[in-house]
Amino acid sequence: MTRKAWILFAAMSVLWGTSYLFIKVAVDELSAPMVAASRTGIAALVLVPLALRRRAFDALRGRVPTVVLLAFTHVAGPFLLISYGEVHISSSLTALLIAAQPIIIALLALKLDATERVSGPRAVGLAVGLGGVATLVGFDLTGDRLGLLGAGMVLLATFGYACATLIVKRRLGDVAPLGLVASTMSIGTAALLPLAAATAPTEVPSGKAIGSLLALGLVCTAVAFLAFYALIAEAGAGRAALITYLNPIVAVLLGVLVLGEDLTPATAAGTALILAGPWLATRPAKPAAADRVAPAHARSVSPCTPEPASPSGR
Repeated sequence: MTRKAWILFAAMSVLWGTSYLFIKVAVDELSAPMVAASRTGIAALVLVPLALRRRAFDALRGRVPTVVLLAFTHVAGPFLLISYGEVHISSSLTALLIAAQPIIIALLALKLDATERVSGPRAVGLAVGLGGVATLVGFDLTGDRLGLLGAGMVLLATFGYACATLIVKRRLGDVAPLGLVASTMSIGTAALLPLAAATAPTEVPSGKAIGSLLALGLVCTAVAFLAFYALIAEAGAGRAALITYLNPIVAVLLGVLVLGEDLTPATAAGTALILAGPWLATRPAKPAAADRVAPAHARSVSPCTPEPASPSGR
């Protein structure tokens, strides 16, 4: 990956890793629809004026159905499902389940996108990283029906995220992130508002809950989604999804520092595996013999493959 991609990768790992803690704090006082709608609404309030000023919506003309589909698969649906899920399971477990996203992308790519298929070092890296997540967090939901329900909701959200990354790459990879994020947040807010209004609190939430919503909307959503779409364009959908391997590290660190949880040897071992997984998975594959000898103008290029970055970054 490029230097720009690595910077985006690191930033996203932190931004989305902390979001699980803020969601957990917020759902202690507010309904899941209220948390999800507040998150998207705050982000839209920040991004829409910027998008209008820069005429960022112009590039979306003729693509409204695709943008609406993205809004439901990457914003409204997952945000609502994750918020409901965290009512019943921990933020660390949520991060673990969402770490299955690269595997889901790989399975979808078998039919949808040959450029994202996983083999060789990338397959080993995915396996190592997922094994590290399991070692790091670990869980047992046997006999816990509500826990299983929460886990199922988060896994469904993960499937939505996986579909959304491929949608961005295949159909919206040439669109500037600002207009795309502002649009999906606005559509997501409109979809979630009726549910949020029906479950609005009867009392003013605490400062802790309000602060968590502001952090979710401004930092973990508005800023993070801009960075994520840029990362997809720079590194591809599969590599962009590898941020889910580092999210549990952030979640566990917050558990240790904020909630006083123990830092065990298993945690250290899982962390090492998770750091090794993305490194292996992002190593460039060796070109096939036919590619090494074929002239550049004769090589076929998939329309899904992003343009290589220029020395200046794009």
